[in-house]
Amino acid sequence: MQETVTPTSLSVPSRSSASIQERSSTAGQGTSSAPPSLKPSVMAPPVKSKGPGKRQMRRIIAEDAEWSLAIVPLLTELCIQHIVKNFQNNPILNQLLPQHKQKVLSCLSPDLPLTVTANLIEDENYWRRCCTRRWPVHHVAKHGGSWKRMFFERHLENLLKHFIPGTTDPAVILDLLPLCRNYVRSIQLDQFLPPVRLPPPPRNAEPSDSGSEGEAEELTMDHYQLGDLVAGLSHLEELDLVYGVKDCGMNFEWNLFLFTFRDCHSLAATIKACQTLKIFRLTRSKVDDDKARILIRSLLDHPALEELDLSHNLIGDRGVRAAAKLLSHSRLRVLNLANNQVRAPGAQSLAHALAHNTNLLSLNLRLNCIEDEGGQALAHALQTNKCLTTLHLGGNELSEPTAMLLSQVLSINTTLTSINLSCNHIGLDGGKQLLEGMSENRTLLEFDLRLSDVAQESEYLMGKVLHANREAARQQALNPSPFMSPITASGPENPVG
Repeated sequence: MQETVTPTSLSVPSRSSASIQERSSTAGQGTSSAPPSLKPSVMAPPVKSKGPGKRQMRRIIAEDAEWSLAIVPLLTELCIQHIVKNFQNNPILNQLLPQHKQKVLSCLSPDLPLTVTANLIEDENYWRRCCTRRWPVHHVAKHGGSWKRMFFERHLENLLKHFIPGTTDPAVILDLLPLCRNYVRSIQLDQFLPPVRLPPPPRNAEPSDSGSEGEAEELTMDHYQLGDLVAGLSHLEELDLVYGVKDCGMNFEWNLFLFTFRDCHSLAATIKACQTLKIFRLTRSKVDDDKARILIRSLLDHPALEELDLSHNLIGDRGVRAAAKLLSHSRLRVLNLANNQVRAPGAQSLAHALAHNTNLLSLNLRLNCIEDEGGQALAHALQTNKCLTTLHLGGNELSEPTAMLLSQVLSINTTLTSINLSCNHIGLDGGKQLLEGMSENRTLLEFDLRLSDVAQESEYLMGKVLHANREAARQQALNPSPFMSPITASGPENPVG
């Protein structure tokens, strides 16, 4: 019989290896006094003996500095890294699986060109990173809760605020239209820069025969015209403008705050052509009667306009008559003419239109001077008006006669929820008359009578009525009427059948 012989060569080190070890140990003893090498190539770990008859293992570490013992990345990760690195030249996104797409979006840089990302990336987290990187303060709620919309609206506003007519290339703004037309719904500009004024040339002794020097000077103050831009924004709903310059410092001139007639005509044509516009605000721009009439004329029979704000301007009675006509030829719900130059005739025009209006919800005439003649006209209109909910007449030189008529309105009107008569001269007797009207009112929730010379007792008693009205409104909101909601009729207390 043949015996099976187990080879032992695997467990015994070879002669060559043994001789190498001996030579290395001998060399180490013989050269102990020699200086060590500057760069040892290999540092071998100590050999661990695992018992007699076991193989002695030794790790070999490569000399490549980039070599590591880490596991090689998955091919998917390598592909994602390649896509992110070359995204600007070869954007690949919609062809990826959802989990891979999210990884790519989380790794993309916010500094990528808008020509690449605008119409390709819809992820809100990416646009949130873009917004937070660019603006330290941001209120996304003012932009419909969309970070992408916020980015494009503020980016466009920043370009418009720093546009200098005659110096900045208009293509800078118009080239952005194909990228932002689907996302911009609001434009809010608190400054318009005028053209750069060059030093005037030396005048000759002889005056000019053409007489066009004044016209040329006025033309140089025209601002950027919004017509081409607004025409390309198919979803624009809000336009909030202020023609002025911020932080002008020692370079202050009144001409920096000039809203020219050319600006006015151009803006009127712009808002007339924008059929989606719902809110239009033009404040602190020195708009007088003539310019107000030009603007309001373009808004007659506008299909979508709901709010018009021309506060803090120079509009008088002629401009207010145009606004009163607008109430009869639009769906306007909010009208703000605060801090203008409205007198009693202008208030009477508004009152005549308000008596037959069925759309307006809020009217703000604070900081004007309509006096009792205009206040009484508005009070008479409120006796028949059934839609207005908010009325602000603060700072209008009103007194007891207006308070007497308003007390009659309070006893019969069921739509007004907020009235402001602060900073007037209502007086003690006027306050008592208002208290009589409030005692029969069940719908008014806010009544501001600060600095109106009303007795504290009257203010206290009216405050109790307002508190009761607010509590009743709260209870009605919590427990709606059965006529408004049939669900309550079939509740536990009134089971069906």
